Amino acid sequence: MGIAMPGDSERWRCTGCGNLTRFDVTRTVRSQDFVHQELSGAGAVEERTVLSESVERVKCRWCGATDSVEIVSRPDADRSVSGSSAESATGRA
Repeated sequence: MGIAMPGDSERWRCTGCGNLTRFDVTRTVRSQDFVHQELSGAGAVEERTVLSESVERVKCRWCGATDSVEIVSRPDADRSVSGSSAESATGRA
């Protein structure tokens, strides 16, 4: 059973050591890529559409724990929501 990717107002936190910033993430991604191939033979992905993604494991880079990572709210999540509401309210007046 995997762990989910954090949403826009969430982040990972290691309950073992308190780490909030460094994680090794093992995931499987199925994608459709638009590849631009140069005449010289060099190619580059210019557009990627993720068709499916699953996170298999999240490992804390600090303590190495794989069973102690949880999703928590970001501290700035409330400010970004209330800030956008205040801006839109003042923009209408």
